[in-house]
Amino acid sequence: MAGKILLEVVTPEKLLLSQEVDEVIAPGSEGEFGVLPGHCHLLSSLRIGELRYKTQDAWHYMSILWGYAEVTPSKVTVMAEIAEKAEDIDVGRAQQAVEKAEQRLQAGGLPSEVKEAQISLEKARLRKKIADRAKKAGHA
Repeated sequence: MAGKILLEVVTPEKLLLSQEVDEVIAPGSEGEFGVLPGHCHLLSSLRIGELRYKTQDAWHYMSILWGYAEVTPSKVTVMAEIAEKAEDIDVGRAQQAVEKAEQRLQAGGLPSEVKEAQISLEKARLRKKIADRAKKAGHA
């Protein structure tokens, strides 16, 4: 189907993105889902994951840390607790965060501390993956 769909990504702090795109792939809580123009209405919770969107022949990437997505035939609104564009992520800092989270996880501790370390590691690995991808694609 030809046409565009408006993608808006909002965090509690700001409107991070408002752009006409060709396609969106989001990290739904039950698995990834894709959206093209004309998609049916959908409301989904989001997990920690990668949001991808296509403009012309280029893919762009964002990290999403929980939230919700509302889809209509002409618009995707992502309301995320935390979201970052790939080009805004510092690869070196992301690598340091991965190493620090791995050390915290190895240290163990109470079940709540281990769970927190696992989430920190998942977030850090996601940010590094997205930053690396943007760097390779020439977006950073």
